[in-house]
Amino acid sequence: MRIVIDAELCTGCEACVNACPFGAMEMKDGKAVINDFCNVCKGCIDVCPVGAISEVADGDEFKPGNDLADYKGVWIFAEQRHGKVAGVAYELLGIGRKLAEERNTTLSAVLFGADDSEAQELIRWGAEKVYHAKDVLFDTFNDEPYSQLMIRLIEQYKPEIVLAGATAIGRSFVPRVAGRIKTGLTADCTQLEIDRETGNLMQIRPAFGGNIMATILCPSYRPQMATVRPRVMKRGEYDASRTGEIIPVNAEGLTCRTRVLASVCEEGTCKINLQDAEIIVSGGRGLGDAKGFELIREVAELVGGVVGSSRAAVDEGWIPYRHQVGQTGKTVCPKIYIACGISGAVQHIVGMSSSDIIIAINKNPDAPIFNVATYGIVGDLYEVLPLLIKKIREARG
Repeated sequence: MRIVIDAELCTGCEACVNACPFGAMEMKDGKAVINDFCNVCKGCIDVCPVGAISEVADGDEFKPGNDLADYKGVWIFAEQRHGKVAGVAYELLGIGRKLAEERNTTLSAVLFGADDSEAQELIRWGAEKVYHAKDVLFDTFNDEPYSQLMIRLIEQYKPEIVLAGATAIGRSFVPRVAGRIKTGLTADCTQLEIDRETGNLMQIRPAFGGNIMATILCPSYRPQMATVRPRVMKRGEYDASRTGEIIPVNAEGLTCRTRVLASVCEEGTCKINLQDAEIIVSGGRGLGDAKGFELIREVAELVGGVVGSSRAAVDEGWIPYRHQVGQTGKTVCPKIYIACGISGAVQHIVGMSSSDIIIAINKNPDAPIFNVATYGIVGDLYEVLPLLIKKIREARG
């Protein structure tokens, strides 16, 4: 369904412009028009005093290709950095294998840049085919060539499902791809399933600040596209003997109006990889001030972990954003997550609840963090952590 405006009836009163929560209504030549931000919430229909706005069926507008049956296969986009495939690609292959088996179809990966050894690694992790473009144009990420080539491949091979990581790269160019081929895209998914009745992809993600889980469908358009949060999906099974097909991709004819001169890491950023860490020690507002992170860092160094934080600590300016765990930060899945002085707001829990072991230290026995903790310690972190440090040092002699 979509919203249409009868220009002859529209009086230009701007009631719909003021009422639209998405900024999808704007004025042009004295008449209301709808832009690409429309979510079909139908609020404009109720406020229009002259009945100029109505809802109609989409009709035969599906592009590209009007036959949904032409679209087959599950694709994952395997992003690479500095010639190495990112870990999120192997997580996508894990969920992609499950979806492909339910749809009785093939699982393929798309790789721009890197060498054949990385393409082979994708096959060992479950890909049956790898569409590989080795042009030097992809040595560094750039929106334009990435999106142009991805669009070209989708239009040529017509996959039914396309998945990418909800990383800086995925969030940057995948929406451009979806917009150009006129299909839907669900961002930051934490769960993916197949509707057994319709065969549609159920794209599940937190909404309204994590207070509800929304299930989003794209029943009338193909491919069905989604970006998936890193570290929320489990990797598939690695098989060193698995074989597959590597399909060379020609990158000729791509245009690019910009050129990446250099990639520069913010100081300290390259050493901090929360999403790949096996142990994370995080601090929150309960630390009281920035000096509390000195204790957090000491614990992290002793256990061979990295330092994380809640949004509250970042907002207070105690620690840079790159350490933030949660819905608006990094989603992590370490073997051990130690939460110190973190109350456990749902936005933070969304980003770390899949950790294997969660240890919570908080002086409030009713703190929500204890609801997801494997082990909970009720006490002042400034008393508990020094004791923990002492015991670790004693154990190490």
